[in-house]
Order: sequence, then C-alpha cells, then structure tokens
Amino acid sequence: MNTLLLIWSRHERELRGWLRARMPVSSDVEDVLQDSFVKAMRQGDRIADVTQPRAWLFEITRNTLIDRLRARKPLVSLPIDWEDLPEEPEELDTVDALVVCVPRVLSELDAQDREVIELCDLQGMAQAEFARLKGLSLPAAKSRVQRARQRMRERMAQVCQVSFDPSGKVDDFVPRPPLLGDS
Repeated sequence: MNTLLLIWSRHERELRGWLRARMPVSSDVEDVLQDSFVKAMRQGDRIADVTQPRAWLFEITRNTLIDRLRARKPLVSLPIDWEDLPEEPEELDTVDALVVCVPRVLSELDAQDREVIELCDLQGMAQAEFARLKGLSLPAAKSRVQRARQRMRERMAQVCQVSFDPSGKVDDFVPRPPLLGDS
C-alpha cells in the first residue's frame, strides 16, 4: 500500500492533466482518478512487480476512462411523429375491471339465476321478452331478474371481496380466477 501511495503521489498531477484534456467536466475527471486509484489499489502485492509504474498508472487510468465513456453511450434522438404513436390505453374503472370475476360467480349461481343474468343482463334480452319465453307475467319476470341480480351481487362481494366507497360505487376488489373445470 505504501508503494502505491508513493507511485500515485508522483503521477497524480500528470494523470489529472491528461484526463482534463479528454474530459470537459472536472467532477468527471476526479471520479475517473478515484476509480483508477481504487483499481490500482486492488492489485495488492503485485504492485511491487511493476517495472514501469508511470505507464502502468496511465494504462489503468486510460482503461477506466474508456469504461466510463462506454457506459455513457449517447442517446440518439429518433424522428418521432407524435401523431403516429398509439394512445395509452385508458385505465378501466374498477367496476369495469370487475368483469374478470363474472365467470366464476356465474358458475356458482343456481341454474335459474344464471339463466336470468345471462339472457337479460349479458345478452340484452328485454325483461318482457324473458317473461314471454318463460311464461311469466312481466312483474314476476322483473322480480326474478332483481332477485338474481341481488344474489349475484352478494356472491360477487363474497367471492371477489368487493368493497364500496361511501357513495355505494365499487371501490376495489380481489380478482378471482374461475374454479378448476370452469371456463
């Protein structure tokens, strides 16, 4: 270590001058000098075998400078027409993202509730048409739809851990994959 300090003190000024001629920022010069000293220090006892200490220090410093310059590859600006870039996809509202829970919850509803939800809510069938299809009065069909929706809501809250904000809107949920064997 003492040998390195002696060699370093003899050539540090010359190394600094050599670096200043190649690097415009003085703080970068000091950083490269420090890194070079650390690299030289890591040589340990092998320093005693160096026959030309000045050349050896210059070689270490030059390699350190090259490493630093390689790490700082300049950024090339690309000609970008901002109009051609795709727009960022809009983030789904929490209630819209809740759709990932629907298949599992539907698979867990009884067949009557599942049919009502699938026909009226997912396929858009009018409740009057559903009433005619099932031979029900319109008030009975509306009641069946409302009860199925309520059971689905309850199941969604349980299975997907839906939470609501103070105004009653869906605030958060835990996505749940379909159960094995479901699609």
